[in-house]
Amino acid sequence: MALSKLERRTRIKHRIRKVVFGTAETPRLSVFRSNKEIYAQLIDDNAGATLLAVSSRDKEIEVKGNKLEQAVAVGKAVATKAVNAGITSCAFDRNGYLYHGRVKALADAAREAGLKF
Repeated sequence: MALSKLERRTRIKHRIRKVVFGTAETPRLSVFRSNKEIYAQLIDDNAGATLLAVSSRDKEIEVKGNKLEQAVAVGKAVATKAVNAGITSCAFDRNGYLYHGRVKALADAAREAGLKF
């Protein structure tokens, strides 16, 4: 029987999470992509806490462009907040999504803004 889209993504997500782990020094940059918005958060898995979170719904992110431009703005914002908080490197968690399109745009923008992963 064929897997649904959600079941397939969940399998891939679990496979990724076996390897990718966030600590206080190098947190996990987790990306969630909905149909309308995109969200990114830095997570310390040892403490089970979210260190910081940014989304395209935030007031300070004023992007009137398409979803790809929103993803770039979120990537820059999460990297800027992380660098201000003293976090320079992280582990990228694509959360079961393909590294393509909005997820790739967010990652590239975060790298350009000074985050290393």
